[in-house]
Amino acid sequence: MAEIQESGNKKKGGKNKQKKMTVRVDFTPMVDMNMLLITFFMLCTSLSKPQTMEISMPSNDKNVTEEQQSKVKASQAITLLLGGDDKLYYYDGEPNYKDYSSLKETTYKADGLRAMLLQRNRAAVNEVNELKQQKLNLKISEEEFTKKLGEIKSGKDTPTVIIKATDDASYKNLIDALDEMQICNIGKYVITDIAEADEFLIKNYDSKGELSQNLAE
Repeated sequence: MAEIQESGNKKKGGKNKQKKMTVRVDFTPMVDMNMLLITFFMLCTSLSKPQTMEISMPSNDKNVTEEQQSKVKASQAITLLLGGDDKLYYYDGEPNYKDYSSLKETTYKADGLRAMLLQRNRAAVNEVNELKQQKLNLKISEEEFTKKLGEIKSGKDTPTVIIKATDDASYKNLIDALDEMQICNIGKYVITDIAEADEFLIKNYDSKGELSQNLAE
């Protein structure tokens, strides 16, 4: 509230001087208002939750790792090799070190890695889209959606992606590859260290098979 205080002095002869008016504003009610606003926004605003990504990491136990790898069918395994200068290679199943053309080169663009993964995971992608539509139509609950989504992504006929990065690859390359796993509904993927044989594949591909020819000779 504002208060106005008047003050004035009388001159000799009975005349008053001009009155001086001073205004004092009381900000005490503003404190209560601010507290009410803060309380209101705290109750009505939902705190942002951190978004996390589930990543399947290989075990340190070599026996367990070999057992897990043996369960992966070669026809369903796709190995991504992240190279330097934003280069991206991949091969299906077991690598063929004698044939450099068995290693394919692609890009991180939508018509590159994403198109390839969507084609390999087409059945699961269609099922996920139908499942999302059921959720939008309120035919299934959030818990049922999450459960069925996990079952679809980890189905028997879905591909398994193995991601290997060279020392020349950037963190951006790895993040881009992981983003495509989510976009393409890949439920089975793993990040593991690159082997010397995989680095040989890249060098042999860049040399158009000269390294494998030299080894054969």
